Parts: sequence; structure tokens; C-alpha cells
Amino acid sequence: MCSIRQLIFVGDSHRILSGFPEPVQRHVGYALYQAQTGAKHPDAKPLKSIQDGVLEVVSDRRGDTFRTVYTVRLQNAVYVLHAFQKKAKHGIATPKSEIELVKQRLQRAIEIDREREAN
Repeated sequence: MCSIRQLIFVGDSHRILSGFPEPVQRHVGYALYQAQTGAKHPDAKPLKSIQDGVLEVVSDRRGDTFRTVYTVRLQNAVYVLHAFQKKAKHGIATPKSEIELVKQRLQRAIEIDREREAN
């Protein structure tokens, strides 16, 4: 039997993800489950502007785009760093303000992971 890594939400990512439409929540939930088991969902793509091991799942629902960013690079858990609805009507790039928030939360996840390791 494979071991399942714990899932930890950083910041308000859980609250925001919980507000996404149910089909989006199921899509993201399955991608996160696969990450917890060491697999990679086909829709999980590397977020290239961040370090290796940070992935983004993009879910489209009725003309809206929802994004969830998580990291698998830390040893003790899978950390959900950010979830948001993309508002821009043109371009597929993740907005710079969202990237900055992901970077801040990645640093927080690293701190949490170290604290968990020490205990």
C-alpha cells in the first residue's frame, strides 16, 4: 500500500478553494490526491516562474478559469499555496501579483515543513 502525504493549506487557500464550483473542487481535489500519493495529474503543470516542484492545476468551468498552486518539493507534506479565479480576459499568464503571493507562501510552507521536521 502506498503512503499518502499530508495535505496542508497555506494562508486562505482552503477557504478560497472551498468557494470554487463543485466540479472544479472535484478536479483540483483529485489532482491534490494524486500529488499526495506521489503521482502527477495530467492537468498539473509546472509553474515555470517559481522553483521546481511547484505545480498549477487550471480548471475551466462555464467560461471561468480557476487556478490552484501547490508544491510537492517539501518532504513532510503537499502544501497548497494559493487558489484563485483568473479575472483577466486575455492572456494565459499568471498575474505577477499572484506569483508574488505564491512565492511568499512557498517560503511560509518551507518554514512549516522545517517546524514539522523538528517535532
